[in-house]
Amino acid sequence: MARQRPQPARGGRVSAALAALAAGLIVALGAGAPLIAQLRRLAFGQHVYEDGPASHQSKSGTPTMGGILFLAAALAAGVIVHTAQAWLLVALTVACGGIGLLDDWLIVRYKRALGLRARTKLLLIALVAVAFLAYAQTVLAPEHRYAILRWHGGGALDVQPALWYALSLLAVLATTNAVNLTDGLDGLAAGTMIPALAVSIAAAAVAGARGVALVELAMIGACAGFLYYNRHPARIFMGDTGSLALGALLAGGAILTGTQLLLPLIGGVFAAEALSVILQVASYKTTRRRIFRMSPLHHHFELGGWPETMVTKRFWTAGAILALAGYVVVR
Repeated sequence: MARQRPQPARGGRVSAALAALAAGLIVALGAGAPLIAQLRRLAFGQHVYEDGPASHQSKSGTPTMGGILFLAAALAAGVIVHTAQAWLLVALTVACGGIGLLDDWLIVRYKRALGLRARTKLLLIALVAVAFLAYAQTVLAPEHRYAILRWHGGGALDVQPALWYALSLLAVLATTNAVNLTDGLDGLAAGTMIPALAVSIAAAAVAGARGVALVELAMIGACAGFLYYNRHPARIFMGDTGSLALGALLAGGAILTGTQLLLPLIGGVFAAEALSVILQVASYKTTRRRIFRMSPLHHHFELGGWPETMVTKRFWTAGAILALAGYVVVR
Protein backbone atom coordinates (compact mmCIF):
# COMPACT_ATOMS: atom_id res chain seq x y z
CA MET A 1 0.00 0.00 0.00
CA ALA A 2 1.36 3.39 -0.98
CA ARG A 3 1.97 5.83 1.85
CA GLN A 4 1.14 9.49 1.59
CA ARG A 5 3.57 11.89 3.19
CA PRO A 6 2.11 14.52 5.50
CA GLN A 7 1.36 17.65 3.49
CA PRO A 8 3.52 20.66 4.39
CA ALA A 9 2.04 23.92 5.61
CA ARG A 10 0.88 26.44 3.04
CA GLY A 11 4.03 28.53 3.37
CA GLY A 12 6.16 25.45 2.79
CA ARG A 13 4.14 24.49 -0.28
CA VAL A 14 4.57 27.94 -1.80
CA SER A 15 8.31 27.91 -1.10
CA ALA A 16 8.69 24.47 -2.66
CA ALA A 17 6.71 25.53 -5.72
CA LEU A 18 8.83 28.65 -6.22
CA ALA A 19 12.02 26.63 -5.73
CA ALA A 20 10.97 24.08 -8.35
CA LEU A 21 9.91 26.76 -10.85
CA ALA A 22 13.12 28.72 -10.29
CA ALA A 23 15.27 25.61 -10.61
CA GLY A 24 13.91 24.79 -14.04
CA LEU A 25 14.19 28.40 -15.21
CA ILE A 26 17.75 28.83 -13.93
CA VAL A 27 18.94 25.54 -15.44
CA ALA A 28 17.55 26.41 -18.87
CA LEU A 29 18.67 30.05 -18.89
CA GLY A 30 22.04 29.40 -17.29
CA ALA A 31 23.04 26.35 -19.30
CA GLY A 32 21.44 27.43 -22.58
CA ALA A 33 24.21 29.68 -23.92
CA PRO A 34 27.09 27.30 -23.05
CA LEU A 35 25.15 24.39 -24.56
CA ILE A 36 24.57 26.30 -27.81
CA ALA A 37 28.27 27.15 -28.01
CA GLN A 38 29.30 23.54 -27.39
CA LEU A 39 26.83 22.15 -29.94
CA ARG A 40 28.15 24.61 -32.51
CA ARG A 41 31.73 23.48 -31.83
CA LEU A 42 30.64 19.88 -32.33
CA ALA A 43 28.73 20.84 -35.50
CA PHE A 44 25.58 19.23 -34.11
CA GLY A 45 23.24 21.13 -36.41
CA GLN A 46 19.68 20.46 -37.48
CA HIS A 47 19.05 18.64 -40.75
CA VAL A 48 16.12 20.21 -42.63
CA TYR A 49 13.98 18.02 -44.89
CA GLU A 50 14.16 19.08 -48.53
CA ASP A 51 10.44 18.40 -49.00
CA GLY A 52 9.50 20.77 -46.16
CA PRO A 53 8.54 24.44 -46.54
CA ALA A 54 11.20 26.35 -48.49
CA SER A 55 11.33 28.99 -45.75
CA HIS A 56 12.75 26.39 -43.36
CA GLN A 57 15.93 25.80 -45.36
CA SER A 58 17.53 28.74 -43.56
CA LYS A 59 17.20 26.80 -40.29
CA SER A 60 19.65 24.14 -41.49
CA GLY A 61 22.67 23.92 -39.21
CA THR A 62 20.94 25.43 -36.17
CA PRO A 63 22.14 23.50 -33.09
CA THR A 64 19.79 20.73 -32.01
CA MET A 65 19.61 18.49 -28.90
CA GLY A 66 18.49 21.48 -26.82
CA GLY A 67 16.23 19.08 -24.95
CA ILE A 68 19.28 18.27 -22.84
CA LEU A 69 18.22 21.34 -20.85
CA PHE A 70 14.91 19.63 -20.03
CA LEU A 71 16.68 16.48 -18.86
CA ALA A 72 18.90 18.56 -16.58
CA ALA A 73 15.88 20.45 -15.22
CA ALA A 74 14.02 17.20 -14.57
CA LEU A 75 16.97 15.77 -12.63
CA ALA A 76 17.27 18.99 -10.63
CA ALA A 77 13.57 18.77 -9.78
CA GLY A 78 14.00 15.18 -8.63
CA VAL A 79 16.76 16.23 -6.25
CA ILE A 80 14.66 19.08 -4.85
CA VAL A 81 11.39 17.16 -4.48
CA HIS A 82 12.79 13.72 -3.66
CA THR A 83 9.58 11.67 -3.47
CA ALA A 84 8.87 8.29 -5.06
CA GLN A 85 6.31 9.69 -7.50
CA ALA A 86 8.58 12.59 -8.44
CA TRP A 87 11.54 10.34 -9.18
CA LEU A 88 9.34 7.95 -11.14
CA LEU A 89 8.15 10.82 -13.33
CA VAL A 90 11.72 12.08 -13.71
CA ALA A 91 12.87 8.58 -14.70
CA LEU A 92 10.22 8.35 -17.43
CA THR A 93 11.10 11.82 -18.69
CA VAL A 94 14.85 11.20 -18.78
CA ALA A 95 14.51 7.72 -20.30
CA CYS A 96 12.32 8.92 -23.17
CA GLY A 97 14.52 11.98 -23.58
CA GLY A 98 17.50 9.63 -23.75
CA ILE A 99 15.86 7.76 -26.63
CA GLY A 100 15.39 11.10 -28.36
CA LEU A 101 19.02 12.00 -27.65
CA LEU A 102 20.18 8.81 -29.36
CA ASP A 103 17.94 9.60 -32.32
CA ASP A 104 19.29 13.15 -32.58
CA TRP A 105 22.89 11.96 -32.26
CA LEU A 106 22.50 9.43 -35.08
CA ILE A 107 21.13 12.17 -37.34
CA VAL A 108 23.93 14.66 -36.71
CA ARG A 109 26.68 12.05 -36.49
CA TYR A 110 25.91 10.43 -39.82
CA LYS A 111 24.47 13.52 -41.53
CA ARG A 112 21.20 11.86 -42.48
CA ALA A 113 17.53 12.77 -42.34
CA LEU A 114 16.49 9.97 -39.99
CA GLY A 115 18.06 8.53 -36.86
CA LEU A 116 16.33 5.59 -35.25
CA ARG A 117 13.74 3.79 -37.33
CA ALA A 118 10.20 4.77 -36.34
CA ARG A 119 9.37 1.24 -35.22
CA THR A 120 12.54 0.99 -33.16
CA LYS A 121 11.84 4.31 -31.46
CA LEU A 122 8.24 3.30 -30.74
CA LEU A 123 9.34 -0.04 -29.30
CA LEU A 124 11.92 1.58 -27.02
CA ILE A 125 9.37 4.09 -25.72
CA ALA A 126 6.86 1.27 -25.18
CA LEU A 127 9.39 -0.72 -23.13
CA VAL A 128 10.13 2.32 -20.97
CA ALA A 129 6.40 2.98 -20.56
CA VAL A 130 5.65 -0.61 -19.50
CA ALA A 131 8.34 -0.42 -16.81
CA PHE A 132 6.96 2.94 -15.67
CA LEU A 133 3.39 1.58 -15.44
CA ALA A 134 4.50 -1.47 -13.48
CA TYR A 135 6.24 0.66 -10.88
CA ALA A 136 3.50 3.29 -10.88
CA GLN A 137 1.13 0.82 -9.27
CA THR A 138 3.44 0.64 -6.25
CA VAL A 139 3.39 4.40 -5.61
CA LEU A 140 -0.25 5.19 -6.38
CA ALA A 141 -2.69 5.49 -3.49
CA PRO A 142 -5.02 2.46 -3.28
CA GLU A 143 -8.18 4.49 -3.79
CA HIS A 144 -8.77 5.26 -7.46
CA ARG A 145 -5.60 3.38 -8.42
CA TYR A 146 -7.08 2.70 -11.85
CA ALA A 147 -8.62 6.13 -12.42
CA ILE A 148 -8.41 7.74 -15.85
CA LEU A 149 -10.23 10.96 -14.93
CA ARG A 150 -10.55 12.95 -11.70
CA TRP A 151 -12.37 16.12 -10.78
CA HIS A 152 -12.74 18.44 -7.83
CA GLY A 153 -14.57 17.01 -4.81
CA GLY A 154 -12.97 13.58 -4.95
CA GLY A 155 -14.85 12.25 -7.97
CA ALA A 156 -13.09 9.83 -10.29
CA LEU A 157 -13.73 7.55 -13.24
CA ASP A 158 -12.21 4.14 -12.51
CA VAL A 159 -11.74 1.34 -15.05
CA GLN A 160 -10.62 -2.28 -15.04
CA PRO A 161 -6.85 -2.83 -14.66
CA ALA A 162 -6.40 -4.17 -18.21
CA LEU A 163 -8.06 -1.10 -19.70
CA TRP A 164 -6.03 1.19 -17.43
CA TYR A 165 -2.77 -0.35 -18.63
CA ALA A 166 -3.84 -0.16 -22.28
CA LEU A 167 -4.97 3.47 -22.06
CA SER A 168 -1.89 4.47 -20.08
CA LEU A 169 0.48 2.86 -22.57
CA LEU A 170 -1.39 4.56 -25.40
CA ALA A 171 -1.12 7.88 -23.53
CA VAL A 172 2.68 7.67 -23.41
CA LEU A 173 3.08 6.54 -27.02
CA ALA A 174 0.58 9.02 -28.42
CA THR A 175 1.70 12.04 -26.40
CA THR A 176 5.42 11.60 -27.05
CA ASN A 177 4.81 11.29 -30.77
CA ALA A 178 2.30 14.16 -30.85
CA VAL A 179 4.71 16.57 -29.15
CA ASN A 180 7.45 15.38 -31.49
CA LEU A 181 5.29 16.22 -34.52
CA THR A 182 4.42 19.63 -33.07
CA ASP A 183 8.07 20.60 -32.72
CA GLY A 184 8.38 22.06 -36.21
CA LEU A 185 8.28 25.82 -35.65
CA ASP A 186 10.36 28.10 -33.46
CA GLY A 187 8.90 28.09 -29.95
CA LEU A 188 5.79 26.11 -30.86
CA ALA A 189 6.19 22.95 -28.77
CA ALA A 190 7.67 24.59 -25.67
CA GLY A 191 5.14 27.42 -25.66
CA THR A 192 2.20 25.09 -26.13
CA MET A 193 3.45 22.79 -23.38
CA ILE A 194 3.32 25.48 -20.67
CA PRO A 195 -0.50 25.81 -20.34
CA ALA A 196 -0.92 22.04 -20.70
CA LEU A 197 1.46 21.47 -17.79
CA ALA A 198 -0.24 24.21 -15.77
CA VAL A 199 -3.54 22.31 -15.91
CA SER A 200 -1.74 19.05 -15.18
CA ILE A 201 -0.45 20.71 -12.01
CA ALA A 202 -4.03 21.57 -11.04
CA ALA A 203 -4.96 17.93 -11.61
CA ALA A 204 -2.04 16.88 -9.41
CA ALA A 205 -3.36 19.15 -6.66
CA VAL A 206 -6.76 17.45 -6.87
CA ALA A 207 -5.10 14.03 -6.68
CA GLY A 208 -2.78 15.06 -3.85
CA ALA A 209 0.29 14.29 -5.99
CA ARG A 210 2.57 17.05 -4.70
CA GLY A 211 5.75 15.54 -6.14
CA VAL A 212 4.25 15.35 -9.62
CA ALA A 213 3.14 18.98 -9.43
CA LEU A 214 6.60 20.19 -8.41
CA VAL A 215 8.38 18.32 -11.20
CA GLU A 216 5.92 19.78 -13.70
CA LEU A 217 6.48 23.25 -12.24
CA ALA A 218 10.20 22.83 -12.79
CA MET A 219 9.54 21.89 -16.39
CA ILE A 220 7.35 24.97 -16.90
CA GLY A 221 10.34 27.01 -15.74
CA ALA A 222 12.59 25.08 -18.12
CA CYS A 223 10.20 25.66 -21.04
CA ALA A 224 10.12 29.38 -20.28
CA GLY A 225 13.91 29.52 -20.10
CA PHE A 226 14.27 27.47 -23.26
CA LEU A 227 11.96 29.83 -25.14
CA TYR A 228 14.49 32.61 -24.58
CA TYR A 229 16.80 30.73 -26.97
CA ASN A 230 14.15 28.97 -29.07
CA ARG A 231 11.94 31.94 -29.94
CA HIS A 232 12.01 33.08 -33.56
CA PRO A 233 14.62 33.13 -34.99
CA ALA A 234 15.66 30.12 -32.93
CA ARG A 235 19.24 29.79 -31.75
CA ILE A 236 18.68 26.17 -30.75
CA PHE A 237 16.12 23.42 -31.32
CA MET A 238 14.99 20.93 -28.68
CA GLY A 239 15.19 17.98 -31.08
CA ASP A 240 13.71 14.60 -30.25
CA THR A 241 15.64 14.86 -26.98
CA GLY A 242 13.26 17.57 -25.84
CA SER A 243 10.03 16.62 -27.57
CA LEU A 244 10.06 13.02 -26.34
CA ALA A 245 11.00 14.16 -22.83
CA LEU A 246 8.20 16.73 -22.68
CA GLY A 247 5.64 14.32 -24.12
CA ALA A 248 6.62 11.65 -21.61
CA LEU A 249 6.42 14.15 -18.75
CA LEU A 250 2.91 15.28 -19.72
CA ALA A 251 1.66 11.71 -20.18
CA GLY A 252 3.38 10.44 -17.04
CA GLY A 253 1.90 13.24 -14.97
CA ALA A 254 -1.57 12.38 -16.27
CA ILE A 255 -1.09 8.71 -15.39
CA LEU A 256 0.12 9.44 -11.86
CA THR A 257 -2.82 11.78 -11.25
CA GLY A 258 -5.44 9.57 -12.94
CA THR A 259 -6.30 12.07 -15.66
CA GLN A 260 -5.36 10.29 -18.89
CA LEU A 261 -8.66 11.27 -20.50
CA LEU A 262 -7.74 14.95 -20.11
CA LEU A 263 -4.72 14.67 -22.40
CA PRO A 264 -6.57 15.15 -25.72
CA LEU A 265 -8.11 18.32 -24.27
CA ILE A 266 -5.26 20.03 -22.43
CA GLY A 267 -2.90 18.87 -25.16
CA GLY A 268 -5.41 19.63 -27.90
CA VAL A 269 -2.88 21.30 -30.19
CA PHE A 270 -0.59 18.28 -29.93
CA ALA A 271 -3.54 15.99 -30.66
CA ALA A 272 -4.55 18.06 -33.70
CA GLU A 273 -1.02 17.97 -35.08
CA ALA A 274 -0.87 14.18 -34.76
CA LEU A 275 -4.37 13.72 -36.16
CA SER A 276 -3.49 15.82 -39.21
CA VAL A 277 -0.63 13.45 -40.03
CA ILE A 278 -2.81 10.36 -39.57
CA LEU A 279 -5.57 11.78 -41.78
CA GLN A 280 -3.11 12.95 -44.42
CA VAL A 281 -1.43 9.56 -44.70
CA ALA A 282 -4.73 7.65 -44.66
CA SER A 283 -6.28 9.91 -47.30
CA TYR A 284 -3.29 9.71 -49.63
CA LYS A 285 -3.01 5.94 -49.34
CA THR A 286 -6.70 5.36 -50.04
CA THR A 287 -7.59 8.15 -52.50
CA ARG A 288 -4.22 9.58 -53.63
CA ARG A 289 -5.50 12.96 -52.44
CA ARG A 290 -4.18 15.13 -49.66
CA ILE A 291 -6.48 16.80 -47.13
CA PHE A 292 -3.89 19.38 -46.08
CA ARG A 293 -1.35 21.34 -48.10
CA MET A 294 1.26 19.65 -45.90
CA SER A 295 1.23 17.91 -42.54
CA PRO A 296 1.67 18.31 -39.61
CA LEU A 297 -0.99 20.98 -39.32
CA HIS A 298 1.32 23.93 -38.71
CA HIS A 299 2.85 23.45 -42.17
CA HIS A 300 -0.63 23.60 -43.72
CA PHE A 301 -1.07 27.13 -42.41
CA GLU A 302 2.47 28.13 -43.37
CA LEU A 303 1.84 27.10 -46.96
CA GLY A 304 -1.44 29.01 -46.80
CA GLY A 305 0.52 32.23 -46.36
CA TRP A 306 0.68 32.62 -42.58
CA PRO A 307 4.08 33.78 -41.30
CA GLU A 308 5.76 31.30 -38.95
CA THR A 309 5.36 33.61 -35.97
CA MET A 310 1.64 34.00 -36.64
CA VAL A 311 1.13 30.23 -36.74
CA THR A 312 3.04 29.84 -33.50
CA LYS A 313 1.16 32.57 -31.63
CA ARG A 314 -2.25 31.36 -32.79
CA PHE A 315 -1.43 27.78 -31.85
CA TRP A 316 -0.27 29.04 -28.45
CA THR A 317 -3.61 30.80 -28.06
CA ALA A 318 -5.55 27.69 -29.06
CA GLY A 319 -3.49 25.64 -26.63
CA ALA A 320 -4.22 28.05 -23.79
CA ILE A 321 -7.97 28.01 -24.51
CA LEU A 322 -8.07 24.21 -24.61
CA ALA A 323 -6.04 24.02 -21.41
CA LEU A 324 -8.50 26.41 -19.73
CA ALA A 325 -11.34 24.09 -20.75
CA GLY A 326 -9.43 21.23 -19.16
CA TYR A 327 -9.01 23.26 -15.98
CA VAL A 328 -12.79 23.71 -15.80
CA VAL A 329 -13.18 19.92 -15.90
CA VAL A 330 -10.59 19.34 -13.17
CA ARG A 331 -11.68 22.10 -10.81
